[in-house]
Amino acid sequence: MFAEVNGVRIFYEVQGAGRPLVLLHGNAEDHHIFDKAAPLLSSRFTVYTPDTRGHGQSRYTDALHYTDMAGDAAAFIRRLGLEKPVLYGFSDGGITALLTALQAPALLSAVVVSGVNTHPKGVKARFYLGLWLQCRFSRSPFLQLMLHEPHITPGMLGGITVPVHLTAGSRDLIRRSHTEALHAAIPGSTLKIFEGEDHGSYICHSEKIAKYLLGLFAK
Repeated sequence: MFAEVNGVRIFYEVQGAGRPLVLLHGNAEDHHIFDKAAPLLSSRFTVYTPDTRGHGQSRYTDALHYTDMAGDAAAFIRRLGLEKPVLYGFSDGGITALLTALQAPALLSAVVVSGVNTHPKGVKARFYLGLWLQCRFSRSPFLQLMLHEPHITPGMLGGITVPVHLTAGSRDLIRRSHTEALHAAIPGSTLKIFEGEDHGSYICHSEKIAKYLLGLFAK
């Protein structure tokens, strides 16, 4: 299915019944990373898995910016008439989810984010260096996005009023100190570290994130 939001044609799939849950994938990915998680989640939620702008089957754009993606997420929720969904985001999708919570908090009931950085150097030094080197030879909008954005300050994080739950892998490419600083800056947030997991091993094509979400919202 497709939804027109902010002049961009967004592809999405929907399954299940119950409380609405929107799942946002990461950089240069699409909704298929949730192919194992979504069916499990659909036992309790109506699960929406869009391809963000410039990704998957959604409309291509020459440049990508997290603020635009957050605007799309808010417009998508309004366009489909979703009532206070849970917004989940992995990596770039998590950045988008945090910005959506800042831009349109009244739309959401909760935000869950995995492997999120709030500025480009929130990632480990080796990954940042590799990204910088790649961008010297490539104008890929996916790479340029990660090199130059986001810029979410601690003050902005402190203004988030939606309940936020953070996760990361113990071997994540996001610096542990950065994740812990996010947790400290967001009022009332929770933090779950998945031991033995890397940036996306417990999320991409995995049921582990689904089981975590089901447990988190069991009540």
